[in-house]
Formats: sequence, structure tokens, C-alpha cells
Amino acid sequence: MTAGPDSAPDRPTSHPGDGASRRYRRAADYLAAAMIFLRDNILLREPLRPEHIKPRLLGHWGTCPGITLVYAGLDKLVCETGTPTMLVTGPGHGAPANHASLWLEGTHADLDPALTRDTAGLTELVRRFSWPGGFPSHLSPQVPGVIHEGGELGYALATATGAALDHPDLLVACLVGDGEAETGPTAAAWAASRYLDPVHDGAVLPILHVNGYKIASPTQSGAADDEDLLSLYTGHGWAPRIVDVRGDYHDPELSPDARMAEALSWAHSRIRQVQEAARNGADANVPRWPMLVLRSRKGWGLPAESGGAPLEDTVRAHQVPLPHAADDAAELADLEQWLRSYRPDELFGADGVPAPDILACCPTGDLRLGANPVTDGGRLRRPLPLPDVRPFAVDVPEPGGARAGATPTAGPWLAALLRETETRRDFRIMCPDELESNKLGAVLEVTGRAWQPEPPVAAAHLARDGRVMEVLSEHNCQGWLQGYLLTGRHGLFPCYEAFVSIVDGMTNQYAKFLKVAAEVPWRHPVASLNYLLTSEGWRQEHNGYSHQGPGFINMMLTKKASVARVYLPPDANTLLATLEHCLDSVDRINVVVAGKNDGPQWLDLDDALAHCRAGAGVWEWAGTEARHGDGPSADDSPTGSPGARRPHPDVVLACAGNIPTVETLAAAEMLRRDAPGLRVRVTNVVDLLTLPPAERHPHGLPDAEFEKCFGGAGVPVVFDFHGYPSAVHECLHGRPDASRFHVKGYIEEGTTTTPYDLLASNGVSRHDIAVEALRRAEGWSTRGGELADRYARERDDILVELRRTGQDPVAISEWTWDGGR
Repeated sequence: MTAGPDSAPDRPTSHPGDGASRRYRRAADYLAAAMIFLRDNILLREPLRPEHIKPRLLGHWGTCPGITLVYAGLDKLVCETGTPTMLVTGPGHGAPANHASLWLEGTHADLDPALTRDTAGLTELVRRFSWPGGFPSHLSPQVPGVIHEGGELGYALATATGAALDHPDLLVACLVGDGEAETGPTAAAWAASRYLDPVHDGAVLPILHVNGYKIASPTQSGAADDEDLLSLYTGHGWAPRIVDVRGDYHDPELSPDARMAEALSWAHSRIRQVQEAARNGADANVPRWPMLVLRSRKGWGLPAESGGAPLEDTVRAHQVPLPHAADDAAELADLEQWLRSYRPDELFGADGVPAPDILACCPTGDLRLGANPVTDGGRLRRPLPLPDVRPFAVDVPEPGGARAGATPTAGPWLAALLRETETRRDFRIMCPDELESNKLGAVLEVTGRAWQPEPPVAAAHLARDGRVMEVLSEHNCQGWLQGYLLTGRHGLFPCYEAFVSIVDGMTNQYAKFLKVAAEVPWRHPVASLNYLLTSEGWRQEHNGYSHQGPGFINMMLTKKASVARVYLPPDANTLLATLEHCLDSVDRINVVVAGKNDGPQWLDLDDALAHCRAGAGVWEWAGTEARHGDGPSADDSPTGSPGARRPHPDVVLACAGNIPTVETLAAAEMLRRDAPGLRVRVTNVVDLLTLPPAERHPHGLPDAEFEKCFGGAGVPVVFDFHGYPSAVHECLHGRPDASRFHVKGYIEEGTTTTPYDLLASNGVSRHDIAVEALRRAEGWSTRGGELADRYARERDDILVELRRTGQDPVAISEWTWDGGR
């Protein structure tokens, strides 16, 4: 971020000392309190009256003084060392404190001319907080320096770790609230100490803020003594240090700023020692990074009591401590006395400009915490040098004419991408210990798994500088990747399909972040978050019911159309085409579902690329319309992209997903052989969001193209879908005559069994699809009734046989497409 009109060049500056830091904190804490309560008389130039109070009091005061203390301490550290630093605030509900410091340092004014450092800008800032059309009560993408909102707690430390990766000069301070410290994701995130490479990565400085209370009850950390806390975090691999500032906020003998400055200086020195030793090759030991445990009072600075009830250092200090100030004269008096205790007249001039010594506490230019360029990572993002996919494509001489696995094909291409980015180090893979299980092990020939401890004897592919991050915590993988992307880099998150739902909440929050960020004029696009979901449920028959769950797709369909994408490539070449597209996209969450096992391949690379560009298309070679003189015009492409043809097949067999595609084509083959008079159109969908109307989603097919794929009004469509049928029905909402779509998919039937048994138990086997087609096609429910009954008997006989033998018959497990003969 370049220096704006209110800023100076980014260079280390002298700091005016701890006395000025105390005044800085008074100013920032006053502003934070004003944001929660005031709409007018912002600097108390006159007695406080009810009409000066906001009609709706929203915000969280309890954590704000601790945030300000940390911000002021980091400012001093940056002024003295010139270390590029950013702050990830876990308790994002303490947003007023961040806003106050951003206004004091001038970053707000740089990005919004209405927020100048004077009375007008201050009044605008205070009024705008928690106000319709203004800033929300929590941190958000509208706030400079923010890559983590902190609304849904638990993810700050993992996000901070991702930000530090491959940024060797960066210090990422991460404030973790003691309520947030009770969450499962935070418990897992302390493992960062064993993943950060002191040579290539920056440093994360966790600061656990222990103020003792959550919304309504004490915290576990607050109840623990110092010895227990030191033991806990030492066991997590950190070098913790207690910073205790509990005491009277206005006590001149209390020296919180000096204590914080001393602790931060110690932490900074230790970080530099670790990094310099590693970068000089002098230390091969596992680094023990510093962390701080900050003990302060909840709502530090509040009156001790109000209305006869204790206030400071109680749960009443967590949110709005004096909620009835507008209509209770006693509370209004308490509020005024509290606000005046900061002595704002000593801190701000008549024009509202902060005193010079307060401004001198702030770093300048890009060294300001809110102006660090990495916090608007889109400005730093460079397009990936994506390798040409052609050398990695499967040779498919004709549909079904080759066998391969999708992810084993993609693995070498991803390895080539890691090789292309070896020097620039801006692409990583985050995976919950499943890389080789998902048959992407080729990447380990180029880079290792990031690992700092001494490798166990039997372990393989571990490296301190590895760019594959494997940890058995989906929350860590998600948080690492979010922090990595939002600071200007690229990545991929391969995961078992059933277990990616562990991060549903994180994905939901990130989708909101991307949606809002796109509306902020000064934010730049970031690389998309890409999920590669494999070990899909239809091939988890060996692991059983717990591993069968395609619901992540449904969750994604609830996200904004500007953000959400879902792709279901049917074979290896379409997976290559899809990954190439997704890794080149920005500001999206791309969900790609693909298989890992060998199977028939349908499209050569040119056809795969064309099919993926279209998103959905008719596979002419698989249907029977040509047999009836209803085939494509001469200029239609081999993939059967929509072209001129009769609009009315008897039935459309549609499919989306690797396994449903196989079953649909097998069903089409059966019908071609046994029902030669049935006109069948086969349509494959690779981009699920081509199904909604174009006015609902930018990828939605225009009506004419949709009809070319799925027929016109009254034409039945039997849709074999990878996931829950409800996902397709949701996508089709708003399409004319959507009731003609009869969707088969996963209906929560599963166990440890054979692949065919799992399909049949959910009604999506080839036999079920063929039966449904005969029952739905006009005029065929009676004409094809005997054939449908035969298919049902064949299915049932197969089920009896596989229960006897323990395996699917060869005719099922080794089925191959007959080429339409």
C-alpha cells in the first residue's frame, strides 16, 4: 500500500517512548468506547445528553483495551526495528479498537477521504460504526489490514500461520482471545510451531489475551495459573512468556506499555536469532518460537461498578457495559464519567487532530499495521505459471478407449506446477494427511511435506522447506490456505469428500469475506480457494457409511453466485482442464469432485477442453438420436456441444460426476441394445452451475442452450447425480417445467459393501437408471414394462450373487463401453 496523503514514507522512525504510548492508548480506547456509544458530541465538548447516544448500542468493549495495548506495543516495535508486521485479531468483535488505531495511524484516511484525522473524520468514523450502511460490529474486509474477521471464533492462529508461509521477512502477530482458545480449531492450530520453516517463512507471534471471561462465564485460561499456562504452551512447542498488566487503568505506577514493549522486544530478538541461525546453516534444531500470554482485566478502564453491581473485570464488561445510558440518568452519568476519565481534551486539539506525540507513536507508510501490502494480498498476487496440460493428458483414441485415474493423471501436472514455482514459492498444497491416499503422490517427487522435527526413521518425503502441508486437521488446512491466499499466493486443498464438511463453517465465513471484499473498491482480487474432493463416496464402499457424504456441494449452493463454483469432471482429461481453469481464477471458491481409481476415459484433451468450456453438453456418440435421423448437424463438435437437432428425444439421460457417468453410459448401452426404438439423448454436466437460469447464476445456460442439452417441455430427464438429489433440484429452480427432471443420487444408504451394492441401494445403478428411463419415456411405461422388469430382476440377481461371493461380478467391475455397436 503506497503512502497516502495522510502518511509519510515507510521507514523506521524514532518512538517517543512509553509515556506517549500510554497517551496513545488513552486516545485509542476513548475512540473505541465512543464508537460503541456516541452519535454526536464525539469529543465531549459539552455535557453528555441522551440525544448524543446511539439508538442501538452494538459492540464489544471487553477485549478492546487489550487489543489497543498490543497494537501500541507493535507500533513501537515496528518504529524501532522496521520489521514489516501485520496483526491478525482473533477477537474480531473488538473491532472498535482496530478502527481507532487505523484512524490514528492514518490508514483509514488514505483509503477513505471522509475519515480524515480531524473532527470531521473522527465524527464520521464514530457515527459509521455499527450503523446502517457503515462498518459492522466485527472486523470485516471493509477494514484495512484485515484478513480475518474473527466473528466465528477459532481460526485466527491458523490464518496467521498461512500468512507467514513463504514471507520470510514478515512478522504476523496473532491475538487469540481466551474464549477462542477453548475452540477445537485453535487447539489444533498451536501445531504451527512445528511447521514454520525459519529459512523460508516469516514468523507468527501468538499473543493469548487472558482477560478471564467470555459472554457469560469464566474462561479456562483465566482460571489457570501461570505455571499451568506456561507448561501447556511449552508442551505445544512454544517459548511462552507472561505479560501481566492487571491493575488500575489510570494508576501512574502501573507500567503496561513498558511491560508489553519489553516482552515484544524479547520475542522479536528471539525470532531473529532463530531465523538467522537457520538461514546461516548454524542450527538444525526444531525452533521454539516465542509467544506471549497477556493477562489483563476484562473491560479494563471501566468504572469498578455501576448501579451497585460490579462492572470492570466481570462478564458485564464483555459487550456494551452501560446499555441503558440513553434512558437511565444514572447510567448516563456513569458513562460520561468513564469517557471523561480518558481526558480527551488532552489528547485531541480543538480541530480534532490527535496530539503530535500520539501521532509519533505510529509507524509510517507501508510499515503501518493497517497498510502492510500483504493485507491486501491481491496487489501482490502474480498469475501462476501453469504448465501446458497436453503432455500430461491421457490418450483417448475413442470414447472408452483408455483407462486411467483422474487424480493420478493430475498429480504429475501439479508436480510440474510446484517445480515451476520452486523459486517464487507462491503455490502450496494443504492436505489432511491424504495426499498419497488420494493418489497425488507425484508431487512429493518435487517437494516434501513441511516438517521441522527430526524425521522418524520410517518416515518419507519430509522436508523443512516442503511446500506440501499435511496435518490431520481440516481446520488447519483451511486456515493455512485462507491466510496464504489472502496475502497474495495460490493453493490447493485436496481432501476426502466426506470429511471436507468439517470446515463447512470456515468455508461459509470465507465466502462472506470474498463477497464483501469484492464490494470494497480498494481491495484487489485474490487467487481462488480450490478444493479437490476425491475418495468420493461412491468408492468408499470399503470404508463404510461414515465415509459416504457428498453434502459439501449442497452447502456451496447456498453461497453467492459471484463466489460459488462446483465442478464434477467425468474423467482424467476433464479434471486437468478443470484444475487449469480453477487455478487461474480469482475471488472464487471452486469445488472440484474427482475420482482417484482407474476407470474408462471418455474425452480426448481437445474435447475435454471444449466440454469444460461449455459446462454441459450432449454426448452424441452415447445416445441413439442419430440412429433415428435426429443427430447433430455436420458442423457440430465431437463432444456434442449444443447444436442443431430435433428437440424431442424420448428421454434424456443426464449425469454429473465420475461414477454416475459410468452408470449412465452403461444404462444407455443397455437401452441401445434392448430398446432400439427408444430415442435417447445423453448429456453430461461438468459445471453444476450451468443448471440454474442465467439470471440466477452467471454460469447458467441460456434457455436455448439448456433445451439443446435437456430437451424441451415435456421431455423427461433421468439425472444420475453424484450427490444428494436436492442439489440438482435447487439448481433447477426457476427453469420451466423443472418437474420433468427425475434426479437419482445419494439418499443416505450405505455400509461396507461392494461398489455396485452401494449404487443399487441408492437407486443409481445402471439398472436403476435404465428402468427409470423406460418408465418415464412417453409411451414406454407399458411398451417397455417387461424390459424394465427384466432389468430389475438382473439387478436383484446381482445383489444376491455379490452377497454370496463378496464381490461385484466381472461384467460390472470390468465393464467397458462397446463403442456404440
